Amino acid sequence: MSIRLDEVDMNPKIIVILALVALCSCTSSTERPALSTEDYFMKAEDLMTRGEYKKAIECWQKVLGAYLSPQLNMVAELQIAKAHYMVKQYPEAVATYEDFLKQHPNSGRVPEAMYNLGMSYYQQRLTPDRDQTATKNALVTFQNLVNMYPDTVSAKDGAKMIHSLRQELAEHELYVGNFYLRTKSYKAAIGRFRDLFFLYPDFDRKDEVYFLMGKAYYLDGDLSKTVETFNIMSHDYPSSPYVSKAQDFLASNRLGTPKEDEKPLY
Repeated sequence: MSIRLDEVDMNPKIIVILALVALCSCTSSTERPALSTEDYFMKAEDLMTRGEYKKAIECWQKVLGAYLSPQLNMVAELQIAKAHYMVKQYPEAVATYEDFLKQHPNSGRVPEAMYNLGMSYYQQRLTPDRDQTATKNALVTFQNLVNMYPDTVSAKDGAKMIHSLRQELAEHELYVGNFYLRTKSYKAAIGRFRDLFFLYPDFDRKDEVYFLMGKAYYLDGDLSKTVETFNIMSHDYPSSPYVSKAQDFLASNRLGTPKEDEKPLY
């Protein structure tokens, strides 16, 4: 009974042996068998095991260059991406995983590659006060993974990352809104806080957002919205420390509207 390469469960050693056998069968007895690819493969595996990832990349690239089979190339591509990730070359890992997904959209290892692509973006994310492109890319990648391959182990692992990434993006909106509040751009602050509620209703610090938005309304001269916002906060989060802060804020500002040069208390 013959074994088809596409029936092999991605065991790299089986793949390389089969590929070499096929190659040798097409070679005349006077020609030297091209066994160097197997040597590179074994050396790459050994280097990966020993954590010498940069050297391993060079060997995997030799395997790729030989192009013994599509299956073996997929193994090499994923190993190169993994090696880049392990040495914190995250942009290179992203590029390699993206190339893999474009070239092998029907591979059984797509969920694995998508998860690792998401993690490669994840490792490049910045603090809430800086650009959030990497965080957004990680979130979109994990969401796509969960939507496209919901029953896979990779999707279940990806789902665990989604909540924390949404929290980080919400913290960015909170940071920007508070920046507008501190710089007296009250309407811009209110708009940002509203966007936060709409985009990230699962944010863990919504009581704080209500408090800051209530202050922004007050400093913008809308006392009724101030009271309404604080009332929503006290109703939804009765145990929050921001309830007493809101009460103190209202008590200390009970006379009229704030002066133009008055600074936010937060």
